[in-house]
Amino acid sequence: MTETTTVEIPGYRVGTWQLDASHSEVRFTVRHMMISKVRGTFGMKSATFVTPANPLETTVTASVDVTSVDTNDEGRDNHLRSADFFDAEQYPTMDFVSTGVRIEDGDFFVDGDLTLHGITKPVTFEVEFGGFGTDPWGNYKAGATAKAVINREEFGLNWNAALETGGVLVGKDVTIELDLQGSLQAD
Repeated sequence: MTETTTVEIPGYRVGTWQLDASHSEVRFTVRHMMISKVRGTFGMKSATFVTPANPLETTVTASVDVTSVDTNDEGRDNHLRSADFFDAEQYPTMDFVSTGVRIEDGDFFVDGDLTLHGITKPVTFEVEFGGFGTDPWGNYKAGATAKAVINREEFGLNWNAALETGGVLVGKDVTIELDLQGSLQAD
């Protein structure tokens, strides 16, 4: 059931929030050889959250630095940056612009357009709020986690290799997980 009314969130404040990059992370997971998973991270370039009186009217814009991909293997990371995958020289960022926020059965979802490798597709992130609080320096902070699964082939990331045992080297589904912290900006 989709709820469209105003919701109450303890600690919620109206305003513009900027990403606290030192307390945020973008992770991804993809199947390797169909038997295990490879995990990696990207650096966040920016994110802005605008929170109006109704939380369901919140807007989000975010940008991830694709050139920063890190899977703990320099050779693999260089291959991921190459034209076989991200083509990071031509497409150095992955960008997200929200198109709506909704609640279904008590869970929050942020719908939006994800642009990766020059291709834009709709994506939905399931969001879990961590809460709100003031840090020791008086900055009001918000924390949340978000998760989505994308099909990398829909974004033109088609490189693969067939395995002699059947299957392929790289899975098509990629799980993206975000740990985000934002700071409320002064008016």
